[in-house]
Amino acid sequence: MQSRNKIFDDISQLMTNAMGVAQGAKGEAENTMSGWIDRWLADRDFVTREEFDAVRAMAQKARQENEALKTRLDALESAPRKKPASRAKKG
Repeated sequence: MQSRNKIFDDISQLMTNAMGVAQGAKGEAENTMSGWIDRWLADRDFVTREEFDAVRAMAQKARQENEALKTRLDALESAPRKKPASRAKKG
């Protein structure tokens, strides 16, 4: 009976060690994949979220300014036009 418990202890220890190795391999795989993705993204010249938000804010401001200028231009175009006073030619 004593030898049988030793076998189970050995198998238990082997399984525990195998789980530790598997967890270490998982962590290494995650680090490798993360590094690969970071390098791939850096090579593609993707913008950061902060850069995207800054450009989006600039575009929104430009759009608002364009709308204000269009409104002003429409008001100027719809205003009654005055005929310029004719100039007499001196001669």
